[in-house]
Amino acid sequence: MASFVLSLVVLLFALYTPGMAGSASSPADFIKASCKATQYPDLCVQCLSGYASAIQQNEQHLALTALSVSLSRAKSAAAFVAKLTKVRGIKPREYQAVRDCIENMGDSVDRLSQSIRELGHMEGLFTKLGPHMERAVGRDFVWHMSNVQTWVSAALTDENTCLDGFAGHFMDGNVKIAIKHRITDVAKVTSNALALVNHFASRHRLSGSGKKP
Repeated sequence: MASFVLSLVVLLFALYTPGMAGSASSPADFIKASCKATQYPDLCVQCLSGYASAIQQNEQHLALTALSVSLSRAKSAAAFVAKLTKVRGIKPREYQAVRDCIENMGDSVDRLSQSIRELGHMEGLFTKLGPHMERAVGRDFVWHMSNVQTWVSAALTDENTCLDGFAGHFMDGNVKIAIKHRITDVAKVTSNALALVNHFASRHRLSGSGKKP
């Protein structure tokens, strides 16, 4: 299901590509340049390069695709963590940490889904300023982008909270190792998505715009 959602987002991008941001010579160069703003640039390029033809040089599509990749991985990780409650010999303390992580990851999935819907509904808030540039207009942009940034940041907090539940040597074991590997990967991808969202917002937010009443 997660892969279907991601494929659908990419298909919609391919069908509709408004004015593009940046001056990179190719979509691949645009992605590499944009990923420099993230904490994990190599992972960023790895995750997004396969969608270059859909992203083109459009910052909104870049951010949306990054969020979609994060959502897909969060869903996969949540399903993986849920299975760990049935592991034989799991300790009571581990079991509770896994249950808490399931809740955290469920919240992360919900917030990433919200952010994708919010950002995807913002096409009408743009006006073309040239063949390769767009700029958002009005307070609606500030309002919607603030929502997106808040939700993605909260999703990242949820993922890190899951990891915090397995802190300490008393939690060492196969369950901790398995969860740390999967959730750390998701958190890195979400961190990158948040950086791209913030970069997109800062480039297109009009100075002096207030909040939506």
